[in-house]
Amino acid sequence: MKNASLRWLVLLTATVIGFSESARAADAWRPLFNGHDLHGWEMFMTTPDPSWNVPGFVRDENGKYTTPIGLNRDPLNVFNVEIVDGRPAIHVTGQGFGTITTKESFGNFHLRLQFKWGERKWGSKLHAARDAGLLYFCHGELGFEHKTWPRSVEFQIQEHDCGDLYVLATQITVNAVKRDRLWCYEPAGKPTLFVQKLPIGNRCVKRVDAEKPHGEWNTLDLICLGADSIHAVNGVVVMRLHHAERLDRDSPTPLTSGQISLQTEGAEVYYRDVEITPITAIPSPFAENP
Repeated sequence: MKNASLRWLVLLTATVIGFSESARAADAWRPLFNGHDLHGWEMFMTTPDPSWNVPGFVRDENGKYTTPIGLNRDPLNVFNVEIVDGRPAIHVTGQGFGTITTKESFGNFHLRLQFKWGERKWGSKLHAARDAGLLYFCHGELGFEHKTWPRSVEFQIQEHDCGDLYVLATQITVNAVKRDRLWCYEPAGKPTLFVQKLPIGNRCVKRVDAEKPHGEWNTLDLICLGADSIHAVNGVVVMRLHHAERLDRDSPTPLTSGQISLQTEGAEVYYRDVEITPITAIPSPFAENP
């Protein structure tokens, strides 16, 4: 009887520990979007299209607006929080270019979110693929690049191009090969530095199109450890990146942390379940090649 009681106590203790560890793992995911408003985020919008009426903004003699909309101003009501498919989401109308950016910076993290496309397109993107983006390692002033984007690395969100790389006033290395005039991620390819200079340029194409059909929710995973990162779309690793560097100092220096931005870039899009957790190693589902 005594041995049976002891075995029962050991089993109960192990069960409690197991539940506790599971609870801690679940609690490790921290929401960056609270489901009610954009508390904890800052907004920046660039110069609006001249065809739009933006009260209070000055135009030049040709009818063009002369300044960006700027920081924490949303006269076009681009960013809203709504209930979509029964759950809270950030609704981005897409009217204009800009970002919402976390006030907090992060390093050594796993970020995940869901997005889906809306229907509307605007301005120069009216006849183009729907476009948005997830920017990470953001640093310095908002709107630095083309008076629109922060210095950052971009996890592209664009129809059939989800997971592509764009570097914005930064640089990063990807194993790549050139196909049909485009540089493409290839695990066995040559380490290639992407920066906003020719002959390489600042874009690298993802390995495979893993996006779901229009109107469905997609899950993006961004894993950043040190200056390395991984782009995954719906559980599929589409690119591995290495040695991110910032370029706003006397010489390139490792870029291992920064803010997170979500773009508006001329297309209606919804974001939800934006959450983050700290890491000390690459999570197992994303640790293997390719």
